[in-house]
Amino acid sequence: MLYADSLLKELLAPGKTIALVGAKDRPGTEVDMVGRYLIDAGFTVIPVHPARSSVWGLPARKTLAEIAAPIDIVNLFRAPAHCPAHAAEVLALECRPRCFWMQSGIASPEARELLSPHGVIVVEDRCIMVEHRRLWG
Repeated sequence: MLYADSLLKELLAPGKTIALVGAKDRPGTEVDMVGRYLIDAGFTVIPVHPARSSVWGLPARKTLAEIAAPIDIVNLFRAPAHCPAHAAEVLALECRPRCFWMQSGIASPEARELLSPHGVIVVEDRCIMVEHRRLWG
């Protein structure tokens, strides 16, 4: 689904909180490059990874349910097969994020079908870093 640039710009306003699912700080990986970019751009990034205790010097959470603060965007670096389960995690949160963002190459009609009726904006197959740079310069 295509969204107007005005909506994407609102979603990607600096200062938002982003839960980055699949976070790894391994140099040279896309997730590392994007995570560092988001931190440098002024976002509050909460790494989510089941086996890591910290990423980018930040405490990592094993699941979205472990995040106590409200989340604006859930950004996924996971294979499409895992996205419906993460969408179900989002639906179980007391305070749902406004956006469920799947990175370039990742799309999940099942996740979209789960979340869209609940007012969660679903972005598929788009790099959050590329879109932020494009919209915010």
